[in-house]
Amino acid sequence: MSFNALIVTKDEGSGKTSAAVTQISESDLPNGDVTVAVEYSGLNYKDGLCIGPGAGLVRKYPHVPGIDFAGTVEASDDARYKPGDKVVLTGWRVGEAHWGGYAQKARVKADWLVPLPDGLDTRQAMAVGTAGITAMLAIMALEDAGLKPGADPVLVTGAAGGVGSVAVAILAQLGYKVAAVTGRPETSDYLMGLGATQIVPREDLSEVTKKPLEAEQWSGCIDAVAGAMLGRVLKQMKYGASVAAIGLAGGAPIEGALITPFILRGVNLLGIDSVMQPYARRVEAWKRIASDLPMEKLEAMVQSATLSDLPALGRDILKGQVKGRVVVDVNG
Repeated sequence: MSFNALIVTKDEGSGKTSAAVTQISESDLPNGDVTVAVEYSGLNYKDGLCIGPGAGLVRKYPHVPGIDFAGTVEASDDARYKPGDKVVLTGWRVGEAHWGGYAQKARVKADWLVPLPDGLDTRQAMAVGTAGITAMLAIMALEDAGLKPGADPVLVTGAAGGVGSVAVAILAQLGYKVAAVTGRPETSDYLMGLGATQIVPREDLSEVTKKPLEAEQWSGCIDAVAGAMLGRVLKQMKYGASVAAIGLAGGAPIEGALITPFILRGVNLLGIDSVMQPYARRVEAWKRIASDLPMEKLEAMVQSATLSDLPALGRDILKGQVKGRVVVDVNG
């Protein structure tokens, strides 16, 4: 029986890619232990790349993008999962090197799946998605490094994006003061609604400076930008504070960065990877999301989409024009 999938093809002559909703069958799916009837997927920056130019992430075409999904197990060769089980998948290069969640069915390795935690349905899980679990992993890393709620705010850069939105909501729920950095003034009310106590214009942190240190301001930081902004933020961290780095929207080089924050203030730079994160840490992060993310705030950051909407949305997210989280109903 055939079903719908967003198929990306590449013209070998021009190198250009195109994406369209196409009918495929189960025999087209890659090898794997578990076949999942996908209910929802999400939209992330990597998805925009894989729907569009590929950016070296996609190894071969035709390709089904979608780096995360949630649904119901339909068939399983692994004892850990049985038909009817609700599961969620993020990471493991699914949607990049392996066919992903932009289809009504997916076949993957059992090791890549996590049982859907109590308290979340499949739509909520994809409202959280890769962005949300990355935000939770960043918060857990900051807590492990000693972060506790206090008088000084936690800075969240790229705050109106997917990771930033979830991070703001969870931090506020946990009792932290949150300073949200955005280059889009029109998102200020949205961010305050998620729990931000302060809006920081992006231009306040985007200038490269040669100062070895600046005034101490932030008790912690979740940074999705890198580039010159991370170089500035490191110089403004409180003594012994930590920055969890989760993205590079502003470029991979940390412009203006110096060793001084690390050796004079004991600042820590924590790298956060959600792709290859071990199973136990994933399970812990999903449980924390179910308990610490207020569902009413989650719903406020969500917009709905279908498979046919994805080519345009993929272009939009690469331009920084998507706010919050996009939940893709693959059956819609």
